[in-house]
Order: sequence, then structure tokens, then C-alpha cells
Amino acid sequence: MKWLDEGALFSQIGAFLSEDLGRGDITTQATVMRQQRARGKFLAKEPMVVAGLEAAEAVFSTLDSGQQLEAFASDGDEVEAGKTIARTAGFADVLLGAERVALNLLQRLSGIATLTRQFVKAVEGTEAQIVDTRKTAPGLRMLEKYAVLAGGGRNHRFGLDDGVLIKDNHIALAGGVATAVERARDAVGHLHKVEVEVASERDLREAIRAGADILLLDNQTPEETARLVLVARELEPGILLESSGGITLANVRAYAEAGVDLISVGALTHSARAVDISFKIQPG
Repeated sequence: MKWLDEGALFSQIGAFLSEDLGRGDITTQATVMRQQRARGKFLAKEPMVVAGLEAAEAVFSTLDSGQQLEAFASDGDEVEAGKTIARTAGFADVLLGAERVALNLLQRLSGIATLTRQFVKAVEGTEAQIVDTRKTAPGLRMLEKYAVLAGGGRNHRFGLDDGVLIKDNHIALAGGVATAVERARDAVGHLHKVEVEVASERDLREAIRAGADILLLDNQTPEETARLVLVARELEPGILLESSGGITLANVRAYAEAGVDLISVGALTHSARAVDISFKIQPG
């Protein structure tokens, strides 16, 4: 997903604005003259990776179809504190009505992109790629996964209909790793790859014998991960290997150096801090 679905984006923005505006911005209606013009600018208050400019623009254009952002950075750009990210001009009531929703999105998405970039840089020089998870805020998955891409990461499956990932609960209900993999392989056909979580060398061997395409090494230490990677490569050299669980900036490189192909990090979306961006409005 390297782009935002415009129809889905505007539908979501409409709901966000409805939540915030309700029956109208009574403060602006009471204090600002109708038809007054104004100018506003988004200012980075700390170093960050920008993400969400298209979403922010959609907030303004939903209230006024003629409203546009003039951007001085692109999504994925690293900017320093004090940088003007974008500016806009139009009716003052539109700027005030859109301000908080646009800021919330820009701050959150830029926070995700910034954290993702930190993880990506931490594994530079290895073969491992940083990927996200489904641990996103309900309703924001499209935008949050887009922000991961802006930060240089990659997307894991978008939803449950996007791929087969057999986890521990599936295995428990199916009665074992091999049974779960075999059932999935029979059910989904040749167009889908089958990924399965393995908790031990025994699980790993079962999964490979059953025809798994991808192994998820979940909640393993870097040392145990490296050992399991060697076992897996000996049994099936081309198998794709993913690490997950307890991955932090402090240990992510150790997992990358263990030899896995993918490192999935839930924190990219569920724990990223919103970065500090201001929106200042002046008459004009």
C-alpha cells in the first residue's frame, strides 16, 4: 500500500470532522467575522519524519473544496525543529474548524514515521526489513500503515483477509502445527503463502515438513533466534523467516544479525509518540 485510497480517506475525514465540529464551532462563530480571511502554517517543533500531509489537506478541503496546502516538505522527509512544513490560506472559520483534526493526524502519522525510521536505521547494513502489524487504532489502519511506509518500513498484512498467519491460538484449536498448516494449505490454494508461528525447534521442523512458506519466530531471544535460523536454513534454504515479540530499538539489530528476513514491530503503530507540530493562524 504505497498510496492512500482517496475515497476511503475523505470518508474517514468526514467522520473525524463530524465528531469534532458537531453542530458547529460556537467559539469561532461568536468571535470571528464571517468571510474573514486568514493564513496558517504548520511548524515542526522538534526533529521528525513528516507523514500525513495529504490527510491534513483533505481535512481543509472537506470544509472548503478550494482549500489547499502549500507543502515545503514531502511525506518521508526528515526535517529539523523550526521547519515550516506547510502553509495554507483561506476563510478563517475553515482554518479554525480544521485545525485540530489536521494537527492530530499530522502529529500522529509523523510520530509513526519517525519511530519507524529509527528502527530502519538501527538495522542498516543487514538483510532484515522492518514491518508493521495489525496493532493499529481502529479506523486509522490505512493511515497508520501509510505512515510506516513513509518512515521506510514495510507493511505486513492489512487485515485478516489479506493473508494466512497461523498463530498459537489457531494451533491450539487445530491440534498442532502440522495439522494447522496442512488445513490452511488445502483451504487457500496455491495463490496464498502460509505463515505459521513456531515456539520451538520441534514446531519449526513440523511446520517446514507440512509445507509452511514463512516461519514466525515469536518471543525468542536473539541467541535462540540465530540457532533456529540455522536449523531452518539447513532444512529449507529459501524459507522466509520473521521475528516478532519484545522487539525494541535496543535489541532490534541483534535480531537482524541473527539472520531473519523480517522483523515485525507492533510498537511502530501502538506506541509511537505524537510529535510536536504547531499550527499558527494570522489574519490575511
